[in-house]
Amino acid sequence: MKVKLALFWIALMFLYIYNDILSLYQPGHVAELTEGHSQGMYFTQPILFGAAVLMALPGLMVLLSATLKVRSNRWANIIAGIFHILVLIGTQFIGEGDTWLYWRFYELLELILLLQIIRLAWRWPQHRILMMSK
Repeated sequence: MKVKLALFWIALMFLYIYNDILSLYQPGHVAELTEGHSQGMYFTQPILFGAAVLMALPGLMVLLSATLKVRSNRWANIIAGIFHILVLIGTQFIGEGDTWLYWRFYELLELILLLQIIRLAWRWPQHRILMMSK
């Protein structure tokens, strides 16, 4: 179960990365980035720091999923998964203009992976949790 959860977090990180890479090919996007903004949102140190923390979480979850004890592991995955779903929902209200189809595709895949992470952690066999936490 630990390996499965870690692999789901790795897959999620790849989706985040490739989604951002593909956005560089949108006309005008790189020009906006070099001017310090994108889709009406200006980059400040707090915003970029928040983005760094947000994107560090999946990488840390790979490590935590592989190393935490079962009970802590289960709750860390559930909480981090729910948090990232809330962020995914929140980002629907940021930015201007039309969202490109590839972006929606990646968001759908990200949601599916996050729901799977939560489901796997939630359904972690209860008897194993009791046995392994002793």
